[in-house]
Amino acid sequence: MTVMPTLTLNDGNTIPQLGFGIWHVPPATTSDTVKSALGLGYRLVDGAFYYSNETEMGEGLRASGVSRDEVFLTSKIWNGDHGAEKARASVERSLKSIGVDTLDLVLIHWPVPSRFLYVETWQALVDMRQAGLTRSIGVSNFNADHLERIIAETGVVPALNQIEVNPTLQQPELRAANEKHGILTQSWTPLGNGRSFDAEPITAAAARAGKSPAQVILRWHLQLGNAVITRSENPARQAENLDVFDFALSDSEMAEIATLDLGLRTGPDPSVFRML
Repeated sequence: MTVMPTLTLNDGNTIPQLGFGIWHVPPATTSDTVKSALGLGYRLVDGAFYYSNETEMGEGLRASGVSRDEVFLTSKIWNGDHGAEKARASVERSLKSIGVDTLDLVLIHWPVPSRFLYVETWQALVDMRQAGLTRSIGVSNFNADHLERIIAETGVVPALNQIEVNPTLQQPELRAANEKHGILTQSWTPLGNGRSFDAEPITAAAARAGKSPAQVILRWHLQLGNAVITRSENPARQAENLDVFDFALSDSEMAEIATLDLGLRTGPDPSVFRML
């Protein structure tokens, strides 16, 4: 079984560098999917209320036979639950749905700046951490200005910012802003829906290392120092995504992949996205 490397967050807690996400996994298959992933060696499961499968996420954890203490569980506060009271109710609902007493990480899913509530929501997360509902707190899809504001107004720095990063959307400026504050970057949709699988720097590195394009891209994330969230319902693909710790990309291969950045998103622009 893979020995999963961990990264240390700015609050002193540790997080598995490579995790497993359940976005778009149907509730009917979520339990078996989580059980499979944990059986292969994943030790981080990334969920969210909005995914509508947190109950099944908890079922998969229990069915796996892996101790709760060995698994890092993430949930997120959805856009319609911003504000102190709604945010706390959201986290308590997730705890009940998953069937655990404490989460390892809770994120604000999107800043939704048009609602002017993300600072209040962040302060609510600070209070929930102090109350023991979660061990670490962070954000997702926050731009540099959103980060600056919550830090300035609460004095508390997020442990992690989960953002879209892949070879065609590398976000170097935002990753640098995270690093400036000691915030870990965690990549979602790390493969970019396969848009760069045929790019020459990827195929060349894959041929040289005897790996797939997906494995090369995941290795690229790891060598950038990012934490990464993968997703697949296929056990063979889950295993392939996990098999990225026995090779390394050269400096020249990393530099070549850096040239693939086109600023192309697969998801919404956080500065305007507000779906409730």
